[in-house]
Amino acid sequence: MFEFELIKEDTRTGARLGRFHTPHGSFDTPVFMPVGTQATVKAVTPRDLKDIGARIILSNTYHLYMRPGHKLVEEAGGLHRFMNWDRPILTDSGGFQVFSLSDLRHITDEGVTFKSHLDGSTHFLGPEEAIEIENSLGADIIMAFDECVPYPADYDYAARSVDRTTNWLERCVKAHKREDQALFGIVQGSMYPDLRLKSARDVTSFDLPGYGIGGLSVGEPKAVMYEMLDVLMPVMPKHKPRYLMGVGSPDCLIEGVMRGIDMFDCVLPTRIARNGTVLTSRGKVVVRNATYERDFSPLDPECDCYTCKNFTRAYIRHLIKANEILAATLATIHNLRFLINLMENIRTAIMEDRLPEFRTEFYAKFGYE
Repeated sequence: MFEFELIKEDTRTGARLGRFHTPHGSFDTPVFMPVGTQATVKAVTPRDLKDIGARIILSNTYHLYMRPGHKLVEEAGGLHRFMNWDRPILTDSGGFQVFSLSDLRHITDEGVTFKSHLDGSTHFLGPEEAIEIENSLGADIIMAFDECVPYPADYDYAARSVDRTTNWLERCVKAHKREDQALFGIVQGSMYPDLRLKSARDVTSFDLPGYGIGGLSVGEPKAVMYEMLDVLMPVMPKHKPRYLMGVGSPDCLIEGVMRGIDMFDCVLPTRIARNGTVLTSRGKVVVRNATYERDFSPLDPECDCYTCKNFTRAYIRHLIKANEILAATLATIHNLRFLINLMENIRTAIMEDRLPEFRTEFYAKFGYE
């Protein structure tokens, strides 16, 4: 039911081409997954997502538990039917959101007691509860409940957190009831190489369909994140997908792929789109700025998305200034297509054994040093 095909490995880097099969279809890797936090990718429809080439999307366990409730989603026929998306879905465990409520939660080895960000009501979430919620939601890939420590983190606390995450994973495995859902474990360890290696050994000792790498892109310098990936990749199972959680800037996607990462997600492209910033082949463009008032060119002449084929920077700036909802839709379609197209180009470069050259060319055009 779940299978990861390792199609090709780049001989000069750690990059891989793969294909992951799920009950709702397959997707090629490396892949970027748009984030649909509350069973919707903000500002776009499922049809839009298919048009831009999205093969898998992510939804959030914490938010769907809080509203409308996992049992309601289950009653509706599961998340796929509820949101009318017939391709693969991944749900995170809700752990990151719970732990981000630093002033509203209390952690023990049993789990986390927290107050709702919506109404202040008190709730408890542990491994068994997280898996029960995810089983009800019915996504194809579900993430284990883990502890994501902040950056910077004290070594002793990070070490205890690694053990707690491993113990929670064992409980998640026991609680998981559905064979049509692939449970991924998550490697933690903050920015300490020895803890990262320990966590990787512990988590991969469970023979799971895939593994996430959490606790990165939480405020540390990018060089430190890359260092942690360099430490981890040699010990991660070769024939299982590797998912770098919460990462989505173009440079981090490329650098992650070159270190052997297969899956990525991030709210970056949708969030900045709603704030009037778009990604283009020549770098970021803040299209809401006055300099684009009479710019009748597309957001990116090299982009094949619906927005770039039909609308100009001047028009989208007008929509932004007029507070029209269409502005968010058009900018979001473009930003998501930009990253999905980037991943398509990366896959082609891996197949043609020219990923390092692609990286150099992309960085020069985009404006990265």
